Amino acid sequence: MCGIVGYTGREAAAPIVLNGLSKLEYRGYDSAGVAVFNEAENDIDIVKTKGRLKNLLEKTDSGKAMPGGCGIGHTRWATHGAPSEKNAHPHCSDDKMVVMVHNGIIENYQELKDHLTQKGYTFYSETDTEVAVKLIAYYYEKTDHNPLESMSRALLRVRGSFALGIMFKDRPGVIYAARKDSPLIVGQNEGGAFIASDVPAILSYTRNVYYIGNLEFAKLVPGEAHFYDLNGDEIEKETTEIKWDAEAAEKGGYEHFMMKEIHEQPKAILDTMNSKIKDGKIDLSDVGLSEKDIKEIGQIYIVACGSAYHTGVVTQYVMEDLARVPVRVELASEFRYRNPILQPNDLVIVVSQSGETADTLAGLRLAKEQGVRTLGIVNVVGSSIAREADNVFYTLAGPEISVATTKAYSAQLIAGYLLAIEFGKVRGQLSKEQYQQYIEELQTLPEKINKIIENKERIQWFASKWANATDIFFVGRGIDYAICLEGSLKLKEISYIHSEAYAAGELKHGTISLIEDGVLVIGSLTQNDLYEKTVSNMVECKSRGASLMGLTTFGNYSMEDTADFVVYVPKTDPHFAASLAVVPLQLLGYYVSVARGLDVDKPRNLAKSVTVE
Repeated sequence: MCGIVGYTGREAAAPIVLNGLSKLEYRGYDSAGVAVFNEAENDIDIVKTKGRLKNLLEKTDSGKAMPGGCGIGHTRWATHGAPSEKNAHPHCSDDKMVVMVHNGIIENYQELKDHLTQKGYTFYSETDTEVAVKLIAYYYEKTDHNPLESMSRALLRVRGSFALGIMFKDRPGVIYAARKDSPLIVGQNEGGAFIASDVPAILSYTRNVYYIGNLEFAKLVPGEAHFYDLNGDEIEKETTEIKWDAEAAEKGGYEHFMMKEIHEQPKAILDTMNSKIKDGKIDLSDVGLSEKDIKEIGQIYIVACGSAYHTGVVTQYVMEDLARVPVRVELASEFRYRNPILQPNDLVIVVSQSGETADTLAGLRLAKEQGVRTLGIVNVVGSSIAREADNVFYTLAGPEISVATTKAYSAQLIAGYLLAIEFGKVRGQLSKEQYQQYIEELQTLPEKINKIIENKERIQWFASKWANATDIFFVGRGIDYAICLEGSLKLKEISYIHSEAYAAGELKHGTISLIEDGVLVIGSLTQNDLYEKTVSNMVECKSRGASLMGLTTFGNYSMEDTADFVVYVPKTDPHFAASLAVVPLQLLGYYVSVARGLDVDKPRNLAKSVTVE
């Protein structure tokens, strides 16, 4: 949730740390802070502000007011304690001997706080992080100022998740790091070493990164990084080269990252497809699924959160129809708490853009504990899910900065389609002709999405009319219902308008009582066999005063007789309609948010990567 950056080296640390934080502000923007070792004063200077990073930039003169070559910084998404300067990171011991930034949650912080209070410690903030830093300070004294031993002893008492960047006042030029279940990477270049929550923060300085494992530590000195296990024994790690360019994480002339990423969807889809389609056939060899494996799978569980869950709903419809294998889609936050009954021949697919989503990662670990095969669909190489899943299907969406996902969602859909088609062929449900037709149709999607985006001005006009709406409902059947789930989420998360998606057939089981004059109902109608039934449901809403928007394919021009406004998308095979129909809904959410004067890329109370439960 929060963003961490650290640097030690020959350059001034504060500007590098602040620049890195600017690339991570999508992870949290309630407050920000930076700490730098001041060699002249033999002390650690700490500056913190409430609100956006720009406040910290102003307060530090973009880092120029904080001399020193070793520093750590943080941008916060608040969990324990309201957004405020005192609750902002970095936190420190009373003598500033230990200074720390933290991403994660210390679940037993109250228990630890009570213990430390009995030892005479006092607390200035409401955060769990201050408890953790003072626990490390406590053991730092008990271990005669041994950083690794004090960290190890302290963190063994901690329950929860953490990625930590730590400076000790009596060890100038050194940054220590530790991780459990929260993302943290280490990078280095000639003369410098870095820690960061995500690659974009340091990509301007290095392409070579290390991934810290659970309950592992790192020690950074200028130009070097050393890694240790819980016992303090040094361990070897290999670097991973980041392939994409730093420019990929920049706006590139667009007003917002979200609009840029909407436009990048055709490329994300094409790149993801091309990584698996070879000579006109789907090749899942790098995913680790052989034909024998596919034939033996009895049931598939798709475990995910948010938009990734919605891609799972689409995949369920497509997989069950094309491959005739039973699929259950599970909210990751509920999956492990209901003690699911898993069988040895089941496959658990976990879907996460970041590969760090806490609930999804927990679902993965539950499946592995029960001896069930797991497959991760992730966008980030070296992420926790990528490392822990038995097999990995990488989507190639590139860095996604806007909190509201667009291109990562679209790439996940492609992954689901490819799996469904290949499963259908291997399990004898698709003929060679059908198999080839589906692959060929998939390859037409990027250009069709480009055509939709070209006509975005109509959607912008419609969005301006409904920018002041208070309630908007989305209705559809089958895959159209899955489309509605994502469309509704896009709208509510960036416009703050109350929005809900319903299976159209469920309207008369209670929901239709909410329909009245002035309510907008958006119907998705891309499934020909369900078209008439959904039209009937929309008419029921219209008769109760609702305004109607129809989202359908070219050729269904009778929709003009029913809806007040119609958006058409190119025809495709109905199984793949979600890839096209979601784009106008992404644009609708975007333009409504812009019309309301909101921060599209950084919606309130949200963060890009949800690494806490």
